[in-house]
Amino acid sequence: MARVVVDVMLKPEILDPQGQAVQRALPRLGFEGISDVRQGKRFELEVDGPVDAAALARIHDLAESFLANTVIEDFTVKVEEPAEVAEAAK
Repeated sequence: MARVVVDVMLKPEILDPQGQAVQRALPRLGFEGISDVRQGKRFELEVDGPVDAAALARIHDLAESFLANTVIEDFTVKVEEPAEVAEAAK
């Protein structure tokens, strides 16, 4: 079983009020030196079988049509290597 990660972020030209709220709160919480915060979504998909070009194409279609609003969001699709999956499980 493999894990495919889809990260969805607002496009740079789209205002991010949640990210701005976090950015404004950071100095009050003692975290200095952060100049920008953007909020996004992460989807972890466990895939049965090999993650070949056809499987990645299906996941790309899934992300484009269901996970992301491509009018205002960009997304990336990546396969996590087994070591990354084991580390993330800790």
